[in-house]
Parts: sequence; C-alpha cells; structure tokens
Amino acid sequence: MSLLVALDYVAVFIFALTGALAASRAQLDLVGFLFIASLTAVGGGTVRDLLLRRETVFWVSDPWMIGTACAAAVLVFFSAHLLESRRRTLDWLDAGALAVAVPAGTGVALSMGQSPAVVVMMGMATGAFGGLMRDVVCNEVPMVLRQGELYLSAAFSGAITALGLIWLGLEMQVALLGCMAATFLLRAGSMWFGWRLPVYKPRPPRA
Repeated sequence: MSLLVALDYVAVFIFALTGALAASRAQLDLVGFLFIASLTAVGGGTVRDLLLRRETVFWVSDPWMIGTACAAAVLVFFSAHLLESRRRTLDWLDAGALAVAVPAGTGVALSMGQSPAVVVMMGMATGAFGGLMRDVVCNEVPMVLRQGELYLSAAFSGAITALGLIWLGLEMQVALLGCMAATFLLRAGSMWFGWRLPVYKPRPPRA
C-alpha cells in the first residue's frame, strides 16, 4: 500500500503542475491556479475511488494530497514566466503524470481484487480524467481527443502490461513499474516520433 500512496502523491504533484501551467496560459489569478491545479491533480483518482466504492476518496482521507497540489500551483505561479514554451512543458509533464497515474489506478484495482476489465478501466480513468477536466475547464482541446495520438491507448497498453506481468507470476510492484514504463514510452513516442494510430476517414455513400 505504501507504493500505491507514493504513486498517488507523485501523480498529484505532476498533474497539479500541468493544471497550473494551463492556468498560466489562461492568465488566471492565484486562486484560479489553486483550483485548476487541484482539480487536475485529484480528478482521475476521485473518479476511480467513487467507481470502486472505496471507503474514503484518497484525498479526503489524506488532505496533504491537496496541500501537495497547492504547493505545485504556487511554484508554477511564480516561475511559469521562466519557461521557454509552457505548452511543450505541459505536454511532457502530462506524459509523466499519465505514466504514474495509470499504475496508481491499476494498483488500487488490483489490490481490491477486481476483474481484469475493471483493472484496465481504472488505470485508464485515473490517468485520463484529471487532464480531461483541466482541458475542458480551460477551454482547450482535450489531450485524450487529439486525433490519432497515443494517449488513452498508452494508458490501456500500460494497464494491460501490468496484468500480463502479474499473469507471468511477477510481483505487483514489478508489474506496476512495467505499466509505468510502457505508458510513458508509448506516450513519449507519440510526441517525439509522431507515433499514431489509424484514424477513421469517412467515405462518400454508395450511389
């Protein structure tokens, strides 16, 4: 459980950084920074915990999670102007946050003995919903909907990797590290090398 808590903390901090960067691009005040950062930081984990009907949502039982998100927001508020490209920095931080949040959600579902389908969905939900909320509130095109990019597919592949490693008999800690690596490599490859999935192309109707 200590590993799962650590993953949640790291995901909260990095996602909060991305939320604060989005707030800087929208030129919000400090309270706006705190709100967007906190929403982004805990959004995915909150959806996960509500769907799994955990006894307490993770940040309610540990309010330091919100404190961590607020610290990240204040940090960005006073330093965002130093970045050469806030958009590019946001994208790469989001990739790192996704790579931590997916194993966090996957690990929680595994620790509760959920079925493989639920484990995969919880990994994807934990990784995607915080950023989705951030982009919608800040009136940006959600990263999860960017045409052809590996985002949800990276999260899906990461969760599947964890299940595969556990099926091979490896410990959950090793499986979650494999999940993290697979998620980040696919997301980073999509951003750096332009890896894409085929997209739907409409065709004219037959006469």
